[in-house]
Amino acid sequence: MTQKQSILGRISQLAKANINSILDRAEDPEKMLDQLVRDYTNSIAEAEEAVAQTIANVRMSEADLRSDEEASAEWGSKALAASAKADQMRAAGDSAGADKFDNLAKLALGRQINHEEAVSQARPSIEQQNATVEQLKDGLVSMKSKLEDLKTRRSQLIARARSAEAQSKVQNAMSALDVMDPTSDLSRFEQRIKQEEALVQGRAEAQATTLEDQFAELEEVGHQSEIEARLAALKNK
Repeated sequence: MTQKQSILGRISQLAKANINSILDRAEDPEKMLDQLVRDYTNSIAEAEEAVAQTIANVRMSEADLRSDEEASAEWGSKALAASAKADQMRAAGDSAGADKFDNLAKLALGRQINHEEAVSQARPSIEQQNATVEQLKDGLVSMKSKLEDLKTRRSQLIARARSAEAQSKVQNAMSALDVMDPTSDLSRFEQRIKQEEALVQGRAEAQATTLEDQFAELEEVGHQSEIEARLAALKNK
């Protein structure tokens, strides 16, 4: 496997990764997202560098292709010029000179053919390399889109986690208030006051009962005296 194929395969694999499936399998989705963000960021940086190097190689090949095309045209022009010069010298009766320039024309044609062959061989390869570069670029775009999606999902997940944590704290606080209900303390305090009030009332009633008993005893004494007095009166009669 060539380096370009390896890069393309890696980019395609990451670009096609199912984020939802990965999160579903994660015990801690937030940590998994953080790790995915780091992995994607690093992979994108490495892929961009590799794609840049691939593009640079293609551009160098294209420059060589253009150079071969220009050289082919130039040697063709030289061959034409040499052939024309040979025809002129042959027409002038200078066969030796004509042969010399015909040989130069042949050399130029040989150089032209060499450059044409180089162009013919290089063009399909460059076309294939450009197709690969376009695939790499598309993969990078998809990876960057995935990365933005990951970052968005991470922010949403953290926000939800913090909201859930806040709600949990509120519920725990409310539960604590239910267990430590201050109204129950007030109720106990109120009951104690009622008991104190009832005790005061009881003491007051107790004191009142004592006075009534004392007055009752006085009445009893007076009643008994009256009986004794009347008995004495009867005896005197």
